[in-house]
Amino acid sequence: MTWHIEIDKHQCMASGMCAGIAPELFALDDDHARPLSPDVPPDERALDAADSCPAMAITVTDGEQVVGPRP
Repeated sequence: MTWHIEIDKHQCMASGMCAGIAPELFALDDDHARPLSPDVPPDERALDAADSCPAMAITVTDGEQVVGPRP
């Protein structure tokens, strides 16, 4: 089982929260953040990053089901 991480480049404000929470999963470029790998094993840090994103730009999915950000 793997999770898929996407960052909406139009919403991302490059705050760096995701890279600070999970530097193994996210990198911060000049204009926006990006996942280091779009597909990762389930990792609570990916959900923490999605929950903490001030722009709500990170989506984590498990197949068709959205698992992050959490409601």
